[in-house]
Amino acid sequence: MADVKVFDPQKMGFQINRKTITWAVIGIIVVIFLATGLYTINPEEVGVIQRFGKYTRTAGSGLHFMIPFGVEQLTKVKVEHVFKQEFGYRTIEAGVKSRFSNRDFSAESLMLTGDLNIADVEWIVQFRINDPVMYLFNVRNVEETLRNVTESVTRLVVGDRSVDEVIVLSRKEIAIDTEQRLQKVMDEYKTGISIVTVQLQNVNPPKAVQKAFNEVNSAKQEEEKFVNQALQQMNQVIEEAKGKAKRTVEEAEGYAINRTNRASGDAERFNRLYIEYRKAKSVTRKRIYIETMLEILNNVNNVYIVDEKAKNVLPLLNIQGGGK
Repeated sequence: MADVKVFDPQKMGFQINRKTITWAVIGIIVVIFLATGLYTINPEEVGVIQRFGKYTRTAGSGLHFMIPFGVEQLTKVKVEHVFKQEFGYRTIEAGVKSRFSNRDFSAESLMLTGDLNIADVEWIVQFRINDPVMYLFNVRNVEETLRNVTESVTRLVVGDRSVDEVIVLSRKEIAIDTEQRLQKVMDEYKTGISIVTVQLQNVNPPKAVQKAFNEVNSAKQEEEKFVNQALQQMNQVIEEAKGKAKRTVEEAEGYAINRTNRASGDAERFNRLYIEYRKAKSVTRKRIYIETMLEILNNVNNVYIVDEKAKNVLPLLNIQGGGK
């Protein structure tokens, strides 16, 4: 029969110390306790603490402690980060030369406009988490809910406008309207999400009709160019006519003022002459006669002085010859 060897720690040179083992176990427990109880929250985050699944508190940035061993659970939420959702396309790698997915997302982007045309709309939604408790506990899968609501609201807004407004004229107004409507729905659902912005990216007609659409736009631009040229010429002609009319009116007013002043001057001169005439009638008559004759004779080439008693003098006057 084989010999049975009994392990004797003293014979092997080991000295078992129960106190040392106890402290070692306590140390291990403390390490596990601290490792599972201590946690750090980054500056852009908050920590949501649940005790047995029920929300208890929210921790800010820094080093914190919670009850370990699964009693309390921590969920970190990035409240300062701006999240983005893309619709109608997907970015694979962002940068100076971004790379996009080749998959077909037309199910998201093709929309019916108010005038029963189809537009291919690509857009993004940027949002923040402003209430982490609402974000975690009020709605299941908040980001998927946001995606579905965003697509629904955008289709509603696009459906209220014509294809020209969607593609060219009212892109900014559509984005603002969508953002306001989307925020209202998120607030009603109490998702804890704040919409930062809604931006329309590429908005085009469907590829099948894009060539025809471009030709129509080109024709409209030509039409607008001709209309603008015609309006410019019309405005030029109108301005010239207004200038001529204004000049004519001013000339007429100047002529009227001149005639009025001259008439007033003549009347004033006549009144003064009449006053002098009343003072010395015979002298005034002679003076008026002499002044009148001087004015007349200055414009006459031939002057004949004939005695008032002479008779038959006409044959002697060479009237046709112009002699003096």
